[in-house]
Amino acid sequence: MTDTLETAAQTPADPPAGVAHDAPSGAARRRRRAEKRTAAKAARRPELGPAPSRARRIDIEIDPGDPLLVYLQSASGPVEIGALPAYSSAVAKMIAQEVQLVVPLVTSGELVGILALGQRLSERTYSRNDRRLLDSLARYAAPALRLGQLMRVQERQARERERIEQELHVAQLIQQQFLPAELPELGGWTVAAFYRPARTVGGDFYDLIELPDGRIMVVTGDVTDKGVPAALVMASTHALLRSTAAVVTSPGEVLRRVNELLIPQIPTHMFVTCLVLVLDLESGRTHFANAGHNLPYVRRGDDVVQLHARGMPLGLMSGSIYEEHETVIGRGEIVLLYSDGITEQHDSAGEMFGFGRTADLVAGAGTGQELVDGAVQELGIFSTGVEQEDDITLVTLQRGRRGGAAETVSFAVASVPGNERDAMDRVASIAAHALGGARLNALKTAVSETVMNAIEHGNRGDATLDVLIAVRRTSDYVTVEVADFGRGLRRDAETPDLDLKLAGLQTPRGWGLFLVRELVDKVEEFSDGDRHVVRLAMRADGRDAAGGVQRNGGNHEPES
Repeated sequence: MTDTLETAAQTPADPPAGVAHDAPSGAARRRRRAEKRTAAKAARRPELGPAPSRARRIDIEIDPGDPLLVYLQSASGPVEIGALPAYSSAVAKMIAQEVQLVVPLVTSGELVGILALGQRLSERTYSRNDRRLLDSLARYAAPALRLGQLMRVQERQARERERIEQELHVAQLIQQQFLPAELPELGGWTVAAFYRPARTVGGDFYDLIELPDGRIMVVTGDVTDKGVPAALVMASTHALLRSTAAVVTSPGEVLRRVNELLIPQIPTHMFVTCLVLVLDLESGRTHFANAGHNLPYVRRGDDVVQLHARGMPLGLMSGSIYEEHETVIGRGEIVLLYSDGITEQHDSAGEMFGFGRTADLVAGAGTGQELVDGAVQELGIFSTGVEQEDDITLVTLQRGRRGGAAETVSFAVASVPGNERDAMDRVASIAAHALGGARLNALKTAVSETVMNAIEHGNRGDATLDVLIAVRRTSDYVTVEVADFGRGLRRDAETPDLDLKLAGLQTPRGWGLFLVRELVDKVEEFSDGDRHVVRLAMRADGRDAAGGVQRNGGNHEPES
């Protein structure tokens, strides 16, 4: 290829001998004239200096507040760096890097970038035409550059939103694992709770823990920070509280031990506020200690008081001591435990909900559930149009009232298999004020078995016949009557014996009433006109005068 090009550039060779010379053709004459013009232009072209081997890229860091950027914002075109006084570090850096010309990229009055040019590939300086070309280029490049910048910002924001959403999802999963799936039923007490995470998910938690001595430990806490870090610290604190409560029942000592265990593992910028109450269900006697958490409120008659106890938040200082105080929650009184997501929520004017409004809610509530519902409603009205700033946690404990007239609730279920579960749940909701824990579960099982027998054996599965249920609650007893329309008594013919049943000497059935008698304190079976009735009874506090569990034949009889 090279030889061919070189040959094509040479003057045509003389014709071989014996060949006649023709006059030059018109094409040959035109070619020679063109070659002469090209040679003349080349003679007039100035000599070029040595060209750099290649262009190079330089990176210059410019402070956003440098005066050069302010100057370029209003510059009308390309600027000679050498003509500017070295009044900024950016100018000095550019001169050091042999920058000769700076072209500001401005769109919509905003400086979005600069184009810095060094020495040309030739020794010629930038001409007026060069500057006009660069200025024109800048007018087109600036909007395109700004668009690219905005797209990169949007991409970063989208990635950040995706990361935050994923983190929030993980944090919520962690948090949900450590919140009670359902509230325990405490004999003689009602419990209500509400939890709603903020958009960023904080570290609120609460728990109700049954202690080895039968008392109940109630815990509320709040971890500083948000997202997964807060959720992980919350999970760790929750586990430490539960494991410590298994061996120590003093609220102050529980907090002291958890603090010492938490300090080596908690990040330095985080801490945990925590309130611990230990409640005796029968007497209402309550011991409490506080690690920097919001003070709980107690409504006593027409008064609202706070339970004061001092202590540093968990995870801040080794050797912290936590004051422990004692009070008695009287009958009908309500205790409110809450997080600062309530008191520190702002409205559209920037005002906080505050402790005064919270105390007013406590004073005006008739029950613990009314207090929870009212607080959520009032907080929503107060912060209309404002995003929830922090997790919201509310827990109320209300001690039931003794004495007064007996309360009876009656209802019916159709004789359809499965309705025994509905009856069991409705009885439990009524009896929960007087029974709790294992005793309430025992009554639920007994009711389920009795109603199932009434459906199957009394009404013989006839869906047109109802099973009638009456729950009577007094200050001392809970009685449940289950009536069907089967006639006569259906007492077990013989006491069930497992060995005889396995040997085939007894029917495999017949466990029903035997099981029920083992679950409740007293069982009666009688006929009432055309109805067959089974009456189940349990003492409200589950203890006789000597402190033992009251069973059949005890000294106290339920009211008929």
